Amino acid sequence: MTSVSETAPAPSPVPPRAARRSLIRTHHGDVFDDPYDWLRVKEDPEVIAHLEAENAYTDARLAHLEPLRETLFQEIRGRVQESDLSVPTRRGGWWYYGRTVEGSQYGLQCRAAVSSADDWTPPVLDPAVPVPGEQILLDGNVEAEGHEFFAMGAFDVSDDATRLLWSTDFEGDERYTVHVRDLVTGETLPDEIPGTSGAFFTPDGAAVIYTTVDESWRPDTLWLHRIGTPVSDDVQLFHEPDERFWLGAGITRSRRYLVIGVGSSITSEEHLVDLDDLTAPPRVVWPRREGIEYSVEHAVVDGRDELLILHNDDALDFALVAVSASDPQGERRTVLPHTPGRRLLDVDAFRDVTVVAYRFEGLERIALMDPSSGALDELGFDEPLYSAGFGGNPEWSAPFLRLGYGSFVTPSTVYDLELATRTLHLRKRQPVLGGYDPAEYGQRRDWAVAPDGARIPVSLVWKRSFGEPGAEPRAVHLYGYGSYEHSIDPGFSVMRLSALDRGVVFAVAHVRGGGEMGRQWYEDGKLGQKANSFTDFVACARHLVDAGITGPDRMVAEGGSAGGLLMGAVANLAPELFRGILASVPFVDALTTILDPSLPLTVIEWDEWGDPLHDPEVYAYMKSYTPYENVRDGVAYPSILAVTSLNDTRVLYVEPAKWVSRLRDAGADDVLLKCEMVAGHGGVSGRYNSWRERAFELAWILDRLGVAGA
Repeated sequence: MTSVSETAPAPSPVPPRAARRSLIRTHHGDVFDDPYDWLRVKEDPEVIAHLEAENAYTDARLAHLEPLRETLFQEIRGRVQESDLSVPTRRGGWWYYGRTVEGSQYGLQCRAAVSSADDWTPPVLDPAVPVPGEQILLDGNVEAEGHEFFAMGAFDVSDDATRLLWSTDFEGDERYTVHVRDLVTGETLPDEIPGTSGAFFTPDGAAVIYTTVDESWRPDTLWLHRIGTPVSDDVQLFHEPDERFWLGAGITRSRRYLVIGVGSSITSEEHLVDLDDLTAPPRVVWPRREGIEYSVEHAVVDGRDELLILHNDDALDFALVAVSASDPQGERRTVLPHTPGRRLLDVDAFRDVTVVAYRFEGLERIALMDPSSGALDELGFDEPLYSAGFGGNPEWSAPFLRLGYGSFVTPSTVYDLELATRTLHLRKRQPVLGGYDPAEYGQRRDWAVAPDGARIPVSLVWKRSFGEPGAEPRAVHLYGYGSYEHSIDPGFSVMRLSALDRGVVFAVAHVRGGGEMGRQWYEDGKLGQKANSFTDFVACARHLVDAGITGPDRMVAEGGSAGGLLMGAVANLAPELFRGILASVPFVDALTTILDPSLPLTVIEWDEWGDPLHDPEVYAYMKSYTPYENVRDGVAYPSILAVTSLNDTRVLYVEPAKWVSRLRDAGADDVLLKCEMVAGHGGVSGRYNSWRERAFELAWILDRLGVAGA
């Protein structure tokens, strides 16, 4: 007789159920019963156990995607030139550059001597060939040894090139410790400054200027540390007591002034200190006025010592004026008048040229400007969608200016603009291994119509071999953000290719609250008009369906941080439009957070969202849209994956943890939480770890889109 043994199938994993412990919140006569707020006490072993149970449940539910995750990780890794070098940037007598080494999680910061004073053409470096005279200034892999998480904050070299400053974070909470090294002897000096948010050298390298934060994680105090002295002797240079304002500082490219800037989301004030007397009282440029923002750049114009000030005083999209550096509150000379629809973003002054960055018709523009007349010489690019901007230009009198360029289909590109001839010199284009051909991919911009008639830009990128979007319904990955005037500009992604090559169309909904279409675009998606961001995103999704580009069963939405708030709101507004929603470090319990001024960043966020603590109308409006309070019972929600980090100080892990529990209460049966137990707002550290994290998310997206087996 033959015996047959049967193995019972593994039981389906059961989602964790957080205990319900009522916390009654009363504001402006409104009573809200919050059963899950106890999850915010991360020192509580029960909270940690719950998060670990959520991770175990997610792992079990998604175990079938492990082969796909590994495939995606290998695809990403296979497209990246793992041993590579950045284009060197000249500063003083040295070329500075970064190096990555195959198999290493973190990069190396290096330098090599300039061959002559007239040598302004960066050397072409081959990762397979040793760089003559190379000095490794800092190896991130050495710094990270013995730590599960590592992030570097500040990195600076003194003007005389003899000292190095860097800062480290081993928790993910963005509180950095500053270190100093003597580059002549190689000795790490005993100077160590904990609890900083930013740091840099004085030009002579004899001291460090750094910022510290208050209990709410607001940078509020600027300090001067003289190297070789105790930190307890450090001199306070500036303190900002107003809880609505944060503080930052930097040194002008001309090396004439320390600029101390304080600002909220809607108001700014800048102060100058002569670098030859850092302990002198800072002098204010323009006294702060509610609602007026400005920034300062030092320039020498026709022999005059001037400040170029970009401002929005009676100029919604900003104007540029020049004032005397010795009398900044005196006569203003208009350089660029306010032009509605042309949002001025930045101005950079050099000895021989001034550069202006602005946004017009939804795209970044850069131009060389005559600071006397304001005449602009805009740089032109061939692609209909692109991103371009100047950066990495520390030298006051360089004959070349470095700029970056890219698009959805063109990998990140580095050019040097030769000022004498206005010629662009290609220095490097991001290598993509495996035979990538940009001509095989297409990009275009569509326009959706919002309920109030506003036209919302939607950017699309796809692989041409699958046909033009709209020829037949395809899988679509729709991304959105829509806050803080932050724009999602066209940019290339190696990791995105794994989806495009499986026929997925990637789309970006440029909703109001972002900055793509100028300052009014931002104003129309914040405070009492925040709901426009959500309805805009829904309008973009409906456009993609109505245009035949996709269907509700073939579309996944994604957003992170404030874009995670967008995802949570959209899930409540139009769950029927999506097959899945990926919410990364999502701000889904916004009302609870903004009501608590003791939490990190809350008070300075009131200019963006409103102050529900003191204003009953703001409270009612926020409660009408914040995702956690508006989860709908009995609604068929799409699949939802929420990703968070235990040590995130910007969006606390408790927000998605509460949201997921509330969704399950409402009957949502496919809701997952993944919590990194050693990470911050930006996720895990290390490039291989970050590739695996993205492979995890991409596998889930492709599975929801029905192309996981493609």
